[in-house]
Amino acid sequence: MNIDKLYSDLTLKTAAKLVLIVLDGLGDIATKEQGYVTPLEAATTPNLDALAKDAAQGRMTPVAPGITPGSGPGHLALFGYDPLEFQVGRGVIEALGLGLELKAGDVAARANFCTLDSKGIVTDRRAGRIETEVCEELCDLLSKKIKKVGDAQVIIKAGKGHRFVVILRGSGLEGPLTDADPHQDGALIPIAQPINEKSAKAKKTAKLIKEFYRLALPIIAKKKPANGFLMRGIAHKPTIPLFEERYRLKPACIAVYPMYKGLAQLVGMTRLEGPQTIAGQFERYLAEHDNYDFLFIHYKYTDMHGEDGNFEAKKKAIEEFDAALPILLQKKPDVIAITGDHSTPCALKGHSWHPQPVLLMSAYSGSDKLERFNETNANRGSLGLFEAKSLMRFMQANAKMFDKFGA
Repeated sequence: MNIDKLYSDLTLKTAAKLVLIVLDGLGDIATKEQGYVTPLEAATTPNLDALAKDAAQGRMTPVAPGITPGSGPGHLALFGYDPLEFQVGRGVIEALGLGLELKAGDVAARANFCTLDSKGIVTDRRAGRIETEVCEELCDLLSKKIKKVGDAQVIIKAGKGHRFVVILRGSGLEGPLTDADPHQDGALIPIAQPINEKSAKAKKTAKLIKEFYRLALPIIAKKKPANGFLMRGIAHKPTIPLFEERYRLKPACIAVYPMYKGLAQLVGMTRLEGPQTIAGQFERYLAEHDNYDFLFIHYKYTDMHGEDGNFEAKKKAIEEFDAALPILLQKKPDVIAITGDHSTPCALKGHSWHPQPVLLMSAYSGSDKLERFNETNANRGSLGLFEAKSLMRFMQANAKMFDKFGA
């Protein structure tokens, strides 16, 4: 039997309120250099500790053992979609998150401004994390200079910081392509290639991306530090089942960064715009509590500092989150899950394959009798190690949303 069909057949509509809080890249590893503790273990978190005493804990494999996920697969798994079945290009997610409408046949790419040396080698993949205003100026310059490549229209829109989106709109286009991104400093920008070498549409798209680079790089060549750009997640929009139909929950998203808004929008969540701080996001939750059954709240800064290898900043970001948590608890949901979409260890300065910790609390979760929420205690928790795509089903079960199976 198809397991998703079974869940659907057993699903009951209730009045329960569910909240999923994602501290992006929360998981970490304990190393000698860090005193054998993780940022989550080192952080002072009295509010998370209070929740932990009445919660269950565990660890989640975001995709499969040993596989390092991008933010797209990581979040889709948290939303209950098998990331191996539903593969979505990062460009599509970012475009939706910026409020752009994607038409049939559009190909979108997520792009970063970067710094190139005189030989075209990437020396800083994020161009020193330029300010959003600088990114907007560069995108405006490119948009004015490049209206088309070949027979395709070019749409460019700035995101936050060094990030932006490029959309190709025309006939006979298709993804996915390999990334025009070396994913590390000290290398040349690779040429995007069709992943499906038999696809004529993907081959055409690859030629247009190459032409876009040829036209765009000279325009920004003298713009230090952002004199180059990288493109990844070059793909078209897939068909994906809607969250509300899948879970019988009316969902909404409270996030700051476009990518996470786009991921939520992709599965049919309502985007609640405005808040820029975690305290503001929790205040918005209070205001919207009665309007939705499921709220996804995203917090970026744990991941950002992990990618910078900044242990103290990641620890502080966790503490800032914890300090704001009482705002949300003014209207405590029936089920609350707190986790990450993946681990971003400071020692690795990037995403990793390590299972992320998860805390799950409801009237029926039971207590694991653990005093704190962290990786070490999550290893001891009753949830054990499970695939992230099952978290939504655990949340539904804790909301008493499933009828009994069998006699």
